[in-house]
Amino acid sequence: MQRAPHHRSESRPGRTRSRKRLLAAALGTGAMTASLLGGGSAGAAQPPEPATTLSLPSPPGGANVRVLVFHASATAESPTVDAGISAIETIGQTGPTAGRFRTEATDDPAVFTDAKRLGRFNAVVFLTGGGDVLDPAQEAGLESYLEAGGGFVGIHEAARTEPYSDWFTGLIGARPTGAPSGTQRAVVEVGDRVHPATKSLPLQWKRPDRWFNWAQNPSGKVHTVARVKENSFTPATKPNGWDHPVSWCRDYDGGRSFYTGMGGTVDSFAETDFRDHLRGALAWTTRLSQADCKATVDANYTAERVTRPNQPGRNDQIGEPHGLVVAPDGRVLYIGRGGADSSQPVVTDWNNPDIGKGQGEIHVYDPKTKQVTRAGALTVFGNKGGGDELVKNEEGLLGIELDPGFMTNGWVYLHYTPHSEIDRDTHMAERRVSRFTLDLATNQLDLASEKVLLHWPVQIHSCCHAGGGMAWDSEGNLYIATGDNNSSGFSGGYSGNNPDPDFKGISFADARRTAGNTNNLNGKILRIHPEDDGTYTLPEGNLFTGEESAEGGGKTRGEIYVMGVRNPARIFVDQQTDILYAGWVGPDAGAPSTTWGPAKYDTFAAITKAGNHGWPYCMGNNQPYRDRNLPDPSKPLGWYDCDAPKNESPNNDGLVNLPPVTPNTIWYSPQGGGVDYPRDANGIPSYKQEEQKLLLPWLKGGGQATMNGPVYRYDASSDSPVKWPAYWDGKWFVGDFYDGDQPRHAVLTDPRTVGKGGLPVHAESLKKIVPVGSGGIRNLMDWKFAPDGSLYVLDYGRGFFTSDSNSALWHVTYKGGGATPAADQLARKAAQ
Repeated sequence: MQRAPHHRSESRPGRTRSRKRLLAAALGTGAMTASLLGGGSAGAAQPPEPATTLSLPSPPGGANVRVLVFHASATAESPTVDAGISAIETIGQTGPTAGRFRTEATDDPAVFTDAKRLGRFNAVVFLTGGGDVLDPAQEAGLESYLEAGGGFVGIHEAARTEPYSDWFTGLIGARPTGAPSGTQRAVVEVGDRVHPATKSLPLQWKRPDRWFNWAQNPSGKVHTVARVKENSFTPATKPNGWDHPVSWCRDYDGGRSFYTGMGGTVDSFAETDFRDHLRGALAWTTRLSQADCKATVDANYTAERVTRPNQPGRNDQIGEPHGLVVAPDGRVLYIGRGGADSSQPVVTDWNNPDIGKGQGEIHVYDPKTKQVTRAGALTVFGNKGGGDELVKNEEGLLGIELDPGFMTNGWVYLHYTPHSEIDRDTHMAERRVSRFTLDLATNQLDLASEKVLLHWPVQIHSCCHAGGGMAWDSEGNLYIATGDNNSSGFSGGYSGNNPDPDFKGISFADARRTAGNTNNLNGKILRIHPEDDGTYTLPEGNLFTGEESAEGGGKTRGEIYVMGVRNPARIFVDQQTDILYAGWVGPDAGAPSTTWGPAKYDTFAAITKAGNHGWPYCMGNNQPYRDRNLPDPSKPLGWYDCDAPKNESPNNDGLVNLPPVTPNTIWYSPQGGGVDYPRDANGIPSYKQEEQKLLLPWLKGGGQATMNGPVYRYDASSDSPVKWPAYWDGKWFVGDFYDGDQPRHAVLTDPRTVGKGGLPVHAESLKKIVPVGSGGIRNLMDWKFAPDGSLYVLDYGRGFFTSDSNSALWHVTYKGGGATPAADQLARKAAQ
């Protein structure tokens, strides 16, 4: 390593400077060499000619890779400088030969006006302290270096360098609000699993440092590769909250910039993981490797509405949006639940044969022609409009899936409630999953081709929460999400376990009759294996076989894969792992009760095996409700035992002794995300709001209606110009029907704890990529990735139980391009 002699620039406090494209502001008589002026001699007694930028090779540096470490400071030199220089030198001398480089260190800012010298370096590292260390000409030289394609790495205090320069603020990405915290151990969430600076780091990286807060959060303008969890340490004043970036990168002004807010202690540079972090940052900025630093920049995504408003009186574009699926050839099939056009009357009188009659519509959008075809409609029950829970209804056409052989056989699976099967006397109906055939040439559904795979009874006296999602695993098993449409209004919005209210002998307020019942298909996620003849078989590994002899036998259903879910409207199976992802709406209580249990929790779960997920006994991370029963359901009994729950409802025809409850992955209430409480010796939470802790601070509650999304899988072999980047690979998209403060995030789970109640280790907001607010996607109903790697989203519209002018299919595409630097600009071709 070569370390140049110290030549400190003088501090120039109080001088405001803007971005400097020209050197003219810095020109003094005889102050600049001819090579920098672009003509004339240094000592010429004539007015200077207009300034130009440095004449630098493009890109700077070459296969003989060199890194310049610049460490000037307007104040005393930081004690981290020597440790940082030594660490960077060691990084350059170790590891695979193709990734090695030479290091030179200096505190002489004149290097930035020396084109011949500066042009030799592939990247420049700022180990600077705070203050103004470059004069206008030197900063202009650094600009020229970036414009020519140079690389920049800023470490910790570098964020306080050049405080008067807007251009340098853009280069760094953010400025601190003040001094960092004292040295504290904290958890760093490493969200980017593909960037060379982070791919080898732990998902949750525990380390001590001095942590800055940022005056303006750079997320969305830079690509954040790691965040620090504020609830893992005590931040300085003006903290940033759950989204607290600590390392990020961006393509900037023609070059590449990487900044880390870590490295504020001498000991940092001795850490193996921190050196690996710097090694990857230097690999990208020196052009030794490519990386994508555009994946989370909001401006790189375009959200476009692709369906028009319906023509008056016709649902020619869309019905009441309720689900979508994308075919292998890119066609999007989406369904309408059955709510009528707002101009059409609804029938709510049970004496009328047309009570609740609606049209569950199937539409097809072809991205090649950008045209919509109405493929067909089923006559469904579910068009009763709004009102209270004993008037409105959420039945109808609830789910759609395509056969794995769809491009050959045209088979479409629909989950719906046929109007023809309702019983107006008992207020009972039939839910079914049927297979239909779509004409692939005309996009018309053959209604006469129906083959009913599976059907079961549902009560339709009370609303809501009908479920409906479907998904396939890699073994050809079909998962079917069924809702628990029992009311929680007769239990104060808590457990929904009141056995008393019934209509003609059928309880409609006791979820122990349905979701908590091992012999009932409602409030479940079923798993079957459809056969070509329209029947199905049961795969191994479901929660029950249906042949259990316990408690006298005949008390289980073999189709059940997951029990104890309330309204799994959207499910997804990642066929790379066969993990099932589901989300369901909770009950209605707005606050916890020390008598009855937790407030309403909307839930997301990553499910790795068959199990009981708790409703109506336990929610969240196994937080129990209070039991109630006849003769007086208003009086609380004991707390449910989540490890050994019992169904002692008089409405239960299944097992009394139930499987243990599996904790869920994500839950949120009006109070926030991941609500938890201190527990007593018996494991019962206090349920005192003042004692709550929010384990998932990125989540906000309120209106709440979970809309589970897909897991993205990046296809490196695809040449699609609109596919989302590899950064999102393996991330699970979770959202809420409502926008505002509700979740719309991509989360990362830990493979070691997923399916066992492990919390997500990282969350990335999608609210500007899948845009919320006026003119955006206000009411997210479903979202799926297409084979080309783009995202389709259904916006429900602005009313309820109908479609309106805002009901639409949207398309979200990526336009940021590939990884940088370009392959032909890599410093060493062998290192690609």
